Amino acid sequence: MRHKHRHKPEAELDITSFMNLMIVLVPVLLLSMVFSHITVLDLKLPDLAADASASQDEPDQYTLEVVIHPEGFVVNQPAGRKLRAIPKLETGEQDYQTLSDILQAVKARLAELDKDKRDIVVLSQKDTEYQTLVSVMDTVRSYKAVVAANEVDAELFPDVSLGDAPGNITFDGAPATSGGAAQ
Repeated sequence: MRHKHRHKPEAELDITSFMNLMIVLVPVLLLSMVFSHITVLDLKLPDLAADASASQDEPDQYTLEVVIHPEGFVVNQPAGRKLRAIPKLETGEQDYQTLSDILQAVKARLAELDKDKRDIVVLSQKDTEYQTLVSVMDTVRSYKAVVAANEVDAELFPDVSLGDAPGNITFDGAPATSGGAAQ
């Protein structure tokens, strides 16, 4: 008995409908995908050698600080000497616009003195919210200006250094008592 092997023709795969689905599905998925943006803030660390030599000779009278308090902001120039206190708005939010206006005025005054100042120190309390810290850094780095009918980012103080705010100073500049309240 001979077995006849019947030769079956191989079935062809019809992938036309699958390819049509992929041609439509891939662009739709790519267009609906949310691309994440990673923004890097370039922070400058203070130079210890420069600080040591500057403190021995004479303190820098152009050092600019922004201190973040729960009650608002304090702009110091020179370091530790209050130039202006900016209380929170009535809504309870920080007043970033006034901070920007004051820093623009400081930048203009320094430009009149032929000082090209690019650095600023942002001092924050330990319980400062992350978003507040980032918003302050964005505010001190640049501001919106209109040039030739276009809105552009004008430079303020792009070299930002971070530090801890002194814990013994209140928003109004008075030394804090041991109970934490101003005298």
